[in-house]
Amino acid sequence: MELVNKVIGTELALFEKKFAESVKSTNPMLDRIMRFIIRRKGKQMRPMFVFLSAKIAGTINETSYRAASLIELLHTATLVHDDVVDNSVKRRNFFSINALWKNKIAVLVGDYLLSKGLLLSIDNGDFKILQLTSRAVKEMSEGELMQMEKARKLDIDEAVYFDIIRAKTASLLASACASGAYSTTSNDETAEKFRSFGEKVGIAFQIKDDLFDYGQDNIGKPTGIDIKEKKMTLPLIYALQHADAAQKRKLIYIVKNNSTDRSKVNEVINYVQQSGGIGYAAEKMKQYKQDALDLLRTFPPSQARDAMEELVNYVIDRKY
Repeated sequence: MELVNKVIGTELALFEKKFAESVKSTNPMLDRIMRFIIRRKGKQMRPMFVFLSAKIAGTINETSYRAASLIELLHTATLVHDDVVDNSVKRRNFFSINALWKNKIAVLVGDYLLSKGLLLSIDNGDFKILQLTSRAVKEMSEGELMQMEKARKLDIDEAVYFDIIRAKTASLLASACASGAYSTTSNDETAEKFRSFGEKVGIAFQIKDDLFDYGQDNIGKPTGIDIKEKKMTLPLIYALQHADAAQKRKLIYIVKNNSTDRSKVNEVINYVQQSGGIGYAAEKMKQYKQDALDLLRTFPPSQARDAMEELVNYVIDRKY
């Protein structure tokens, strides 16, 4: 992402320092855990979306840095809590917080990160940005709970699927873009436009993630993992909608009762591939990506806009 680094590389480097400062604690154990979290940080995609949105809309300022820190604090908190819920021992090829310090400490660490984000915004009067991000956290929780509820009966249709991923995945990216834009404009209409853009990118991103489950290449995680976890993703939903009654019952039975049997899981994967579910989901993904780019191109041409387009292509065309 050469252009992204050229346009906001300086801001990202400064952001890393500001973020490290924002999570410091006087508690020795907590401070040690915070240093561990910073060392194992990911690609920081969401701060990139914050800064590029801010730069397209105006001039990056201290509010923009706080918006990026808030998004990263909330995102990290949800990942820490997710690892506890999912009993995951690895995150980004590192041991998870709960694997190293156990569940109780991990939950408290997540709470600490949430509180640091709240205080960062409240202490600086960034109430609109706090509102945008808090709404995203609410929607993420609702989306996760809706998915868990529906997984019991496997009765998710396409409309419900999009409701879930819009809330669970796309809402935080949408708030990142909206917060970035608002930080440099204080304009609700501009922020809403960027929120819609981020939501579309987030939906395309999640469909891409769903497609990885049916891939045959080395993509960084085993294929069939969503089926094992009884998650109804778009390729499977399409396959079920176009299967006859007997085939549909068979597929649902496997997902409900044989999801740990590799040969049975492969049956589902093969059927989804043959039914056209992969192609259908890929087309939906491309449409959301194109809708996002069309919305982005309503803003005046600039290096920042070109860099945002490069970032969108990167996160959706990725191979892992």
